[in-house]
Amino acid sequence: MSLLFYSQGQDHYNLDPDLKVVLDTFAPGLPQEALSTFGKLVGEEVLEVAHHIDQDAPPRLKMHDLDGNRRDRALLSPAQKALLDKLRPMIRPAYEGQGWPLHYAFGYLLADGGLYCILTITHQVAYALHKYAPEWEAVKRELLYGPAFGATWMTEIQGGSDLGANRTLAKREGEAFRLYQGDKYFASGAGLADYALVTARPEGAPQGPKGLGLFLLPREVEGRLNFTVRRFKEKLATRAVPSGEVELEGSLAYPIGRLEEGIYYTLETLTVARLANAAAAMGIAKKAHLEALFRVRRRTAFGKRLLDHELIQHDLLEMRLRQVGGTALAFLAIQAFDRAWEERPPYSPRYHLARLLSHLAKGRTAEHASAITALAMELFGSLGFLEEYGVARWHREALITPIWEGPANVQALDMLEAMAKKRAHEPLLEMLQDHPQAQRYAERALARLKEEGPWHAKEALRGLADAVAVYALAKVAHEPFPELSHLYARRYLEGEPLPLSAQRPRLYDPW
Repeated sequence: MSLLFYSQGQDHYNLDPDLKVVLDTFAPGLPQEALSTFGKLVGEEVLEVAHHIDQDAPPRLKMHDLDGNRRDRALLSPAQKALLDKLRPMIRPAYEGQGWPLHYAFGYLLADGGLYCILTITHQVAYALHKYAPEWEAVKRELLYGPAFGATWMTEIQGGSDLGANRTLAKREGEAFRLYQGDKYFASGAGLADYALVTARPEGAPQGPKGLGLFLLPREVEGRLNFTVRRFKEKLATRAVPSGEVELEGSLAYPIGRLEEGIYYTLETLTVARLANAAAAMGIAKKAHLEALFRVRRRTAFGKRLLDHELIQHDLLEMRLRQVGGTALAFLAIQAFDRAWEERPPYSPRYHLARLLSHLAKGRTAEHASAITALAMELFGSLGFLEEYGVARWHREALITPIWEGPANVQALDMLEAMAKKRAHEPLLEMLQDHPQAQRYAERALARLKEEGPWHAKEALRGLADAVAVYALAKVAHEPFPELSHLYARRYLEGEPLPLSAQRPRLYDPW
């Protein structure tokens, strides 16, 4: 077999001892056999099929059937369709009593933005139906067990991340509504989704985000297409998921829960997605980290292995610090969400803390993923820039993670809102009491934020996220995590260089 990746053919769960101890800390009791089986699927089939989709067989839009009727269907590679059937069980754990950490652990191991997007937007629809629309139980089961796929369409051309600028109008028609003037401009799952969650403003509702309702939009009504797909986007990466432009004009849709609470349901689905983004970001970074670890053992330069050069060891320590810090931060946030996700509006401080942690995790893990994958390419030298080496794709895939589900500016503004209106920083500081150093770092970031306001919001998000990462790393009792926690604080909170004393294999080499 001609390998595309050094890690191909191997169990990606067993290749990742750092993930094991993080999960043991923040999600003890997860089924090891299931994680190992999934890790083998990733190494043996996902890597090959995902590369095939990315390079040779992205989804295509078929607008008409053989009789000329408008169908707007995504044509998938047969290999992608077969793989999605094998991957679908990963979206079920939370609904089968196994909790959210198992789902997100699978997402981390999958670490293909396009494939994971298809699955996570499907389970976001199931999430909303499970909590707020039990009358759609049959549809929820179709989403969880097949054959249906779902999607979440909120972004419109005139508003982007500004959901309050949505102009899709919902007019009541009996128990349902008709949607008009809808231009969902970055609609992932277009042409594939059988059901979508969409935001729209009911007639007479106030302007702004609080006037939005959340609706279930079926692909077909009485055998007729219920909306149209204008085109698919050509993207740098995440090519496995068809992303298109959806037009809603007279589309039949059904309200989910209470219309006046639509923005809260929408934000909940975004929280689910942002945690998926965090897990996937660190999973993508780990794929690049694995390629670099294999490479530096095999490649020689200037008379010795790359691994034996001090500067390479320094780079590997930088990569591992970012990797373990981001992974611990992500799964601490996932643990908090798992404890609070069944709450409904109005929420408790426990839920507001979980939401705040999701912003911190989403924002910081995306930065880590971009940096780790770029450094991994560099460690391959000029070969890392070639598409025939898989490490180049991991960097392309990582670049979406700062953008999807709200870019860094939006995460920072949402963080401000959670603190100003919900006092979410108070339970955060209370949580950090067990680690006085991390608490001091967090207090320092909050003090500067209070002084400088939104101008400092992104830096405050980064500072708070790093303080929580130091706290999370310290909770992992396995060696050398306490020392990695100290080094992470030194490097990313104090801005100090890594000391020469850190030049020890147990710190830069997880194997």
